[in-house]
Amino acid sequence: MKKILTDVHTHSTFSADGKSPLSDMLATAYGKGLGIYGISEHFDYDYLVNGIPFYGGEAATYTDPDAYFPAARALQAEYAGRMEVLVGGEFGYADNPKAWGLYAALAEKYRPDFVVNSVHSDGRYDFSDEQKRPYLREDGSLRPKKEAYGEYFALVRRSLDAPYPYDIVGHMTYCTRYAPYADKRADWASFRGEIDGILCGVIARHKILEVNSSSYGAPGDFLPDQDILRRYYALGGREVSFASDAHLTWRVAEKREKVVKALRQIGFAFLTVPKAGVHLRVEI
Repeated sequence: MKKILTDVHTHSTFSADGKSPLSDMLATAYGKGLGIYGISEHFDYDYLVNGIPFYGGEAATYTDPDAYFPAARALQAEYAGRMEVLVGGEFGYADNPKAWGLYAALAEKYRPDFVVNSVHSDGRYDFSDEQKRPYLREDGSLRPKKEAYGEYFALVRRSLDAPYPYDIVGHMTYCTRYAPYADKRADWASFRGEIDGILCGVIARHKILEVNSSSYGAPGDFLPDQDILRRYYALGGREVSFASDAHLTWRVAEKREKVVKALRQIGFAFLTVPKAGVHLRVEI
């Protein structure tokens, strides 16, 4: 196995919340010595079909696949032989058959190299909602963490059975980034049943568990935290990917070495990179 630097799960201005043009993101990745760079622009059809404006805007704005895929494929060809560029997408899961159909049709038409399947919303509000509504009762009082996080984990567990192709289970414990609790942790000891159900599901379906260094306000340096990664390893899980979740150039590959060090300490020997249905193992 050849040692190369990877970052699989990034965004550019093709996504509504991206800050840097795709050409700049790729140039930065190449300059940092990455051997494999994965683009995963947002396709959040969970918001579209539920009528929730993307990131609180007046009208929903989504990645235009007819603009994104040709541009990304052209850059993929431009970097061929220098850096392997993977053209993918991030699908926001929802308990909604209309969203499932849109994702399946997108995957069939554009054939992304990989798909990150992520949970961002409780079906009504994004977990990043400024008013913290996923964590509140109807009367505005704070819900118990066990209840709010339990619902999040249940949704992640259901997302594993999404009826469209995907490769990576994205930023597990995303809810801890934005939760209004004094102790934001979603530790394995407190949620062992829910977390084990997800981890065993990832393993059984031969999916890849993402380690996402974009922790924001979460209690650790990456998502999911080390206790969950240790449990995944103990259950037999070996497929992990590294993701900076960068939305602007300076964050490309951010905290990669910190993540790799933690993975090595647990026992992981490689990262997994999905490419057109094939799992590539990259030594760490």
